[in-house]
Amino acid sequence: MPETDNGVDPRTPPATVRPTRRRVLATGAGAAALLGLAGRARAAAAPVPLPVGTSAPAPTPADLAPYASYWFPDSLPSGTPGPGIVWRSLSRWTPEGDPDLAHNTSTVPLAERFTPVPANRAARAGQARISSLVSFGPTAGNPSQGSPTADHYALTHWAYIDELVFWGGSAGEGIVLAPNAPVVDAAHRNGVRVLGNVFLPPVAYGGDLRWTRDLVRRDSLGRFPIADKLVQVARTYGFDGWFVNAETDGGDSGLATRMREFLRALRAAGEPHGLRITWYDAMNSTGRVGWQGALNALNQEFFEDRAGKVSDTMFVDFRWSPDTLAASGALADRLGRSRHELWAAVDTESRGWDSVVDWEAIVPRGRDHVVSYGFYRPEWTRNHLTDRSPGAFHHADDRFWTGESLDPARPAPESGDTATSGSGSASGSASRWRAPATVVADRSTVTGLPFACSFNTGHGLRWYDGGRVVSDAPWNHLGLQDRLPGRRWAVDTAGARPSVTLDFADAWRGGSSLLVEGTPTAPVIIGLHSTRLPLTRGSVLELVHATGPEPAGNTAEIAVEVGLALREPSGPGEPVPYTWLPTGTRDAGQGWRTTRAGLASLAGRTAYGLAVRITALGKKPVVWRIGAVSVRDEARTRRPAPPTAPVVDASSRRDGRAWLRLSWRAAAGPVGRPRHYEVWRVLPDGTRRFLGGTCGTALYLPDVPRAGRERAAAFEVRAVDELYAVSEAARTTLVW
Repeated sequence: MPETDNGVDPRTPPATVRPTRRRVLATGAGAAALLGLAGRARAAAAPVPLPVGTSAPAPTPADLAPYASYWFPDSLPSGTPGPGIVWRSLSRWTPEGDPDLAHNTSTVPLAERFTPVPANRAARAGQARISSLVSFGPTAGNPSQGSPTADHYALTHWAYIDELVFWGGSAGEGIVLAPNAPVVDAAHRNGVRVLGNVFLPPVAYGGDLRWTRDLVRRDSLGRFPIADKLVQVARTYGFDGWFVNAETDGGDSGLATRMREFLRALRAAGEPHGLRITWYDAMNSTGRVGWQGALNALNQEFFEDRAGKVSDTMFVDFRWSPDTLAASGALADRLGRSRHELWAAVDTESRGWDSVVDWEAIVPRGRDHVVSYGFYRPEWTRNHLTDRSPGAFHHADDRFWTGESLDPARPAPESGDTATSGSGSASGSASRWRAPATVVADRSTVTGLPFACSFNTGHGLRWYDGGRVVSDAPWNHLGLQDRLPGRRWAVDTAGARPSVTLDFADAWRGGSSLLVEGTPTAPVIIGLHSTRLPLTRGSVLELVHATGPEPAGNTAEIAVEVGLALREPSGPGEPVPYTWLPTGTRDAGQGWRTTRAGLASLAGRTAYGLAVRITALGKKPVVWRIGAVSVRDEARTRRPAPPTAPVVDASSRRDGRAWLRLSWRAAAGPVGRPRHYEVWRVLPDGTRRFLGGTCGTALYLPDVPRAGRERAAAFEVRAVDELYAVSEAARTTLVW
């Protein structure tokens, strides 16, 4: 393709791009546009009036399942949607007419973050940041509230991410995607913004320029109605803005001008509510699609024009080179914008950490970072696996974000390589995988009491409560995920280093615990959370832990200490100065136990980090788990207020099984909003079985079996607070 000094010549047709990118989401975007891939069946978008004297047919199980929302801006495709796909117009969406609204609304506010002194000497604060474009599921049929499988991209490395894009969309399903609530709730708990996706597909993948025109259409008063709808959706659903990707070719400069004006209107309407816009480097000022791989004169008006800011950040296409990134950063400087508001695309969809990337062009080791960068499809860490068990996934995901050493404070050395072509590469020298933990300073939201973590990753093979299995069904729901340690795993020892992993074979609460295995020959310090916790005379640190479950006598007895850092390290990569608290605790296989340490002597101080130190008392192997860690400043005297008025909103029963939608009113009490709610089944013999949880006030329960010949299924809904204390139950029933 002919090129100008500014990048790709916009007058030439779009070039063929490598297949790994232009599959455009085989699980929900371009492939579905061509092949009509089906999502799961669901109810129609709007009710049809019934003749007088007739009643609506009973819903089927498929009618009741809620899914993440997707739309076309206004006009719909010609023809008929494929099975399980519902074509909807965003211009006609209203909150009042949205049957899945309660299931798709995030309720966790965006937490404030701070940046601790980095664990890695090369990681930098205040420079490059990371955006992550993730497809969590297909466009149609992406469950609103998790699903009964542990095979899920349960992202936990939020500490290195600044912005997450809910990637997807297709010409055959819908091109405007709102993120589902569990993703937003998990991200917000960790201070990460989540953007919905506006995807105007390439013509080769079913794109139609009328959808671009629909998007930027003005009404009779000169307003942009779809911009207003996008702001309304984001505010109603509780996410943080939009990623706008205009890749449908065939436009002209007039259309480009309207697009710029649309972006300005979208940003002006959303900015008072904290909403953001990221623009993808595709359409340029000619109205044609000509990916630049740069911020330059052809696309800068979508980033910044003479009137000021148009979009908050720009995702620079994969065609970048060291020269175009350097020029992009310089142009951002001249515009009075931060060069780190530019995301240089890094394609990890097909090769993950084996992707060849010229890291020195983005985040050089010996000088300031040139721009920020964005991962395209990092869920490769799950998708490439043959063994997709939770443990195998987290091992791969830890390696992706932390590096081969699996310790951000002690990275493995990089090996040289030569980049010749492809995504984010250029001729010359390049390094192999440069893990985010070695580049970007981690961040944390652990700033207030009470704080607790049960090492729950948001998916699992079972659900545990107090160390007991209360559901043996696999599950995923990211909204139930804890704030996990940001550094995987900072381990300090003068002897043999044990392995430290998230494990799913046993847990105290949720689906997982932290497992330490090995034969340590010296005391081992395991760094947990970076914190800013104000301590009082009533502050208490608690650690729930256990050895085994190997038979007694097969594992070493362990001396356990807990530590708090009362100041930060002296510099990046320097040891964290923990103060160790005497507990007199030895763990010798008695099952789960709780170690408590009073912090009255530290009143008025700030805890900058939490850690544990274990010492093996013997030469046997160590198999030791942490089930939970918490810091609180008062006794557990209050339980959270219970929810009220639970009701079965709709149900379907077949062959002794039920599918139902359950909702309730939020708990209201002096202790504050709950962390989440849990729904349990009460069986005729009085035993209770965990069915699911959510941060909102509605939950879809699939495939609930009838217990014997019971006349009604009984359900309990309980509020859960930050220390996992549960409220009294609110109860309802479903008559069989």
